[in-house]
Amino acid sequence: MCGGFNCLKNSLISLNILYMLVGALLIYVSWSGKLESPYTDNIPVVTSIEICGTFLIVLAGLGLVGAVKHHQVILFFYMIILFILFVTQVIVSYTCMNMSTEREKTIATQSWSNTDYDSKLRFQKDFNCCTYDVSIRALTDMSCLNIPCCTDKFAMNCECPTCENKLQNNLRNVFQLAGFWGIVFSFTEIFGVWLAKRYRNQKDPRAHPSAFL
Repeated sequence: MCGGFNCLKNSLISLNILYMLVGALLIYVSWSGKLESPYTDNIPVVTSIEICGTFLIVLAGLGLVGAVKHHQVILFFYMIILFILFVTQVIVSYTCMNMSTEREKTIATQSWSNTDYDSKLRFQKDFNCCTYDVSIRALTDMSCLNIPCCTDKFAMNCECPTCENKLQNNLRNVFQLAGFWGIVFSFTEIFGVWLAKRYRNQKDPRAHPSAFL
């Protein structure tokens, strides 16, 4: 079993390198969701995943310094911050994966309202739909006129389906993807707290025999 100073040190270094990769993956998942669905830019939950990923990379750098130098103060704050990040990431990821249908509908409606015209037009072309809800489809909505499924010159008479359900399904996929990877990798963080605690309590064999670091 890995319980020696050097083994714990190398394990903690490797784990923090993994954290950097995990942080990059969380940022990638968040950004890929935004690129695929630009209307997710204004959703706090998706943005929180990106923030967690960025913070994890910074924290991993701190952990690497603490592991290499066996620095007691750095390792202490590293454990505290890592545990807080673990709790935060679990809450955010759980929220993503267990979003209620009503909440999804509310977020989708707000996202559509706050999305710029070009993003709406791109979504309509990609998913072959016209406007968010039939209640807001009007003659002034010229964005529907270039959609393949809309052959009528007036948007009011367009036979295209609305984008409401397609937007909600797309957002649900983004939430599920971000939440799943967030919850999976969050448990590596609690392992990191345990590993850092054990390593911090070890005596450096290179130090003076009477010193306890």
